Amino acid sequence: MKIGYVISPGRGDLDLVLHGFAHALMGQGVRVAGIVQTNSDCGPGKPCDMDVEVLPDGPVLRISQDLGPGARGCRLDAAELERAAGLVEANLEAGADLLVINKFGKQEADGRGFRPLIGMALTRGIPVIVGLNGLNKPVFEAFTEGMATSVAPERGALMAWYQG
Repeated sequence: MKIGYVISPGRGDLDLVLHGFAHALMGQGVRVAGIVQTNSDCGPGKPCDMDVEVLPDGPVLRISQDLGPGARGCRLDAAELERAAGLVEANLEAGADLLVINKFGKQEADGRGFRPLIGMALTRGIPVIVGLNGLNKPVFEAFTEGMATSVAPERGALMAWYQG
C-alpha cells in the first residue's frame, strides 16, 4: 500500500503543486486518474469559485455554489463532487498508474466523496497522493491506519515519492 499526503500552509498553493505534478507525470506517459482543483478569483470580498479538473482529460466541474451575499455556510456542491468521483471511478476502471485527489476533505472524512476510490486504488496496488488539511488529518490517519507518508509540497518531492 503506497499512500502519501501533502499539506501546504498557503491558500491555493497545494492546488497548484498537485496540478503541476499530475500534468508533468501525464506528460511522461503515466496514466493518472483523479482530480486537481483550480480556483477563480471572484473579486474583493467574494469567495473564489472552485473547479476541479477530472484527470486525465476532463471535464472541468464547478464544485462550489453561490450561496449569496453574507452567507457563511459550506459552499461545496456535494452532488458535483460525487459526479466527479463517478468520473474518476470510470478512469480508474480503465487503468491508472496513480490516483491524485486534491483534498481529503469533509466529505471524505465522513466516508463519502473520494474515500471509497482511495480504498479501491490501494487494494489494486495503485499509489495514491492526497492533499490534506490539519482539520481532517486525524480522520485521514485513522483511515490509513498510520501507513500514509508525508510528502513535502514540492514537485520534486512528489516525483521522488512516486518513483521511490
